[in-house]
Amino acid sequence: MVRVMTLERAGSFSVRGLFGLALGCFALTAWAQDAAGASIDMFTLMMRMFGGLALFLFGIDQMSDGLKAVAGKGMSTLLGSVTRNRFLGGLTGALVTAVLNSSSVTTVLVVGFITAGIMSVQQSIGVIMGANIGSTMTAQIVAFNVTQYAMLPIALGFGMIFFGKTEKIKHSGSMLFGLGLLFGGMGVMSDAMYPLRSYQPFLDLMAGMERPLLGIIVGMVFTGLVQSSAATTGIAIVMAAEGLLSLPAGIALALGANIGTCMTAILAALGKPVAAKRAAAAHVLFNVLGVLIWLPFIGLLAQFSTGISPSHPELTGAARMAEEVPRQIANAHTIFNVANTMLFIWFTGFFARLVERLVPQPPVVVKEIITPNYLESALVPTPSLALEAARFETQRLGQLAVAMVDEAGPALQSRDPARFDALAKEDDKIDILHEKIMEYIGDIYKEALTEDETDRLLKLMRGVDAIENVGDIVETELVEVGRKLVDQDLQISEVTRHALEALYDRVKQAVSLAIEAIGDQDQSKAHDVLNMKDDIKRLSQEALDFQAERVGPSSPEMITGFRLESEVIDALGRLYSLAKRIAGLLIPEVVLARQER
Repeated sequence: MVRVMTLERAGSFSVRGLFGLALGCFALTAWAQDAAGASIDMFTLMMRMFGGLALFLFGIDQMSDGLKAVAGKGMSTLLGSVTRNRFLGGLTGALVTAVLNSSSVTTVLVVGFITAGIMSVQQSIGVIMGANIGSTMTAQIVAFNVTQYAMLPIALGFGMIFFGKTEKIKHSGSMLFGLGLLFGGMGVMSDAMYPLRSYQPFLDLMAGMERPLLGIIVGMVFTGLVQSSAATTGIAIVMAAEGLLSLPAGIALALGANIGTCMTAILAALGKPVAAKRAAAAHVLFNVLGVLIWLPFIGLLAQFSTGISPSHPELTGAARMAEEVPRQIANAHTIFNVANTMLFIWFTGFFARLVERLVPQPPVVVKEIITPNYLESALVPTPSLALEAARFETQRLGQLAVAMVDEAGPALQSRDPARFDALAKEDDKIDILHEKIMEYIGDIYKEALTEDETDRLLKLMRGVDAIENVGDIVETELVEVGRKLVDQDLQISEVTRHALEALYDRVKQAVSLAIEAIGDQDQSKAHDVLNMKDDIKRLSQEALDFQAERVGPSSPEMITGFRLESEVIDALGRLYSLAKRIAGLLIPEVVLARQER
């Protein structure tokens, strides 16, 4: 099922950005009508321009959704594998951003890896630099003047969406459909701008854009409003295709767009951990410094991009500009970002130290006993990546549960009330994290999911519930047994204690292995958990047999002790059942049913 995007959470632009754009359109309309006595139908022009831009942005988002659904999980895995080489990090950042069509999503993923200890701040900066290269892919696509063929990918994409038999075909259709909308939007904007070719006030304004600072400011402000550098470069290329924009002016707008796009990273980092703020700061520093370095060399950049771009000497004037300048702007945009990355990637250590100084670690203020590390709302519109984030958080939840099981045995043996209280507090952490993960999974469920994503989501829900039950059993059963032993001054018999220790050690191993299996997605470890069934059944029976040997004329204290020992055996049995349930999530149902017989 292909997601239908709503304005409230459009991936490439925001309601606030569109509102700002609308105000800008009305302001420009008023200015043009005042300047030219309404000699041109500015309402119709702006209506078509605004509608074309909406189609253009929606097409980018639709195309991106299709790509993310097909390749999102693979991109996350690829990004997570970059741990050493800064150059490989830059290349990976470029590839991931080109596929996901969102440098902000790449940054969110990077922040998650920093938090998990998979990637350092210094390594993440190389990825962020590479992301700027990947973000130029849209400009390169737009520069192909194929608006007349827009209906072909729209028709093909529509057919694949509605008649495709598999999710992969449907999402590939969504990608094609978005590409067609992108080109269609360009065509509408181009047609809307055609009357401006002879509109002197507008031509004077475009001539002013050749002053670099003005062009950069306009590009920066417009990109900040719509939160999409692709929109700014796309409009620049469309204006160039109509012969309205020179190459230096187009480059200035593109440079401004590079600064304006930092607004998305800044907004995404507000209220987030210090790692997110440092990633955003690195993004801002890199882009602003890059623009400042190139500012005196815009003419040189224009000459170089002209030299490597196709030329049409048979044409003259506006016609030649319309043929040559769009590709030159796209190439200049790519050259600028590639050159900056090649220059600054040698100084990732310097950038890391600088952002650590600019964004110091704040003093720890404990507001909650635990908060999620990986559950980023920015990933939710890309379910494959959001599910990976939820899996990371589930693994963390499982590690807390394993720690509780590990501590339960020593706490029972020590009969220390303080240790029982500490275990109860650990269960509170598990309950809070369980609630946060389930809320996040609920948000993912609202998205349009593939069959595979739906299956992963449901299994994740069952796993999270099972892990939360592990903590509950330790707190409500094992801890309660310990409290009763202390309150009634009872001791578990030496013989039974040895039997219980053997059973406890095996159950503890099963719970730990089940959590490892979930974290590593390792079916062999899951099978190992299920294969412990006979061994744990034998150890449980041995513990019960030791108890049976002690049955006879007994004191009330012995009867109470016998009952508490039975409760421990039952609780350990339920813990193993939960470990099997968790491990079983990785095993196909047919194989699992065969093993359960």
